[in-house]
Amino acid sequence: MKVRKAVIPAAGLGTRMLPATKTVPKEMLPLVDKPAIQYIIEEAVASGIEDILVVTNRAKSAMDDYFDYAPELEGVLMRSGKTAEHDAVRRSADMANIFYVRQKETKGLGHAVWRAKRFVGDEPFAVLLGDDIMMGEVPVTKQLIDAAVKYEAAAIGVQRVAAEAISKYSSVQISELESKIYKVSDMNEKPAPEHAFSNFAILGRYVLTSNIFSILENTPPGYGGEIQLTDGLRTLCKGSPMVAVDFEATRYDTGNLQGFLEATIDFALKDAQVSDWLRGFMIEKVKGF
Repeated sequence: MKVRKAVIPAAGLGTRMLPATKTVPKEMLPLVDKPAIQYIIEEAVASGIEDILVVTNRAKSAMDDYFDYAPELEGVLMRSGKTAEHDAVRRSADMANIFYVRQKETKGLGHAVWRAKRFVGDEPFAVLLGDDIMMGEVPVTKQLIDAAVKYEAAAIGVQRVAAEAISKYSSVQISELESKIYKVSDMNEKPAPEHAFSNFAILGRYVLTSNIFSILENTPPGYGGEIQLTDGLRTLCKGSPMVAVDFEATRYDTGNLQGFLEATIDFALKDAQVSDWLRGFMIEKVKGF
């Protein structure tokens, strides 16, 4: 199994980050000096992905523009001797082969993934949710690909969450295969704590086989009246092998203000250009409270 393709669903309306996302796609909000979606694409590329499909909507053409060449800007930068800035601008356009398709109706994550059917064809593929930024020594997508190859199975990324928080996620029924890797036998979407299979929640990363598309095509609307990817995965795991990877990384949910600010501060503290200044600034600010 070789995973060459990835799908990034990015057609959401960004309602948790209004009013900024009224005109700016949430995926394009900057985390220090890069838009959030660039971190997702960098993870995919670092995991060996060659072709990436971004599922968008009619209000998100800014993403297409960002990952394209900008001849006028690049010319100005070169004439000004700003080669580092020029290289950074050009690098974002050269990272991978990036394609786009629109989700013409807001019908859920399962429908957004189904829109990638023609792009994927009969190959296995990765799915990276645009709200979830993962920072680890080994890219989370690579951790899932390695497990999928080893067990010849689909793979989903999971971590433990607090019992009272499981209703925000999908819960999985699992049995251990080895340290950090589990066999998946069932799952449910946003269960009440008493109905959860476990405290392991699915968190934004998947490696799937192409037979998910025929399943999603026949999956009726579920939670929230939308076609849920979890419902399709539940059918998939009952007919095909699937593993859950308790991945090693820090996850940031940048689709909400708290997660976005956590990511911004953590990334800035690791940035050589601003880290020393930011530490001093934060210390002085805390003294004032």
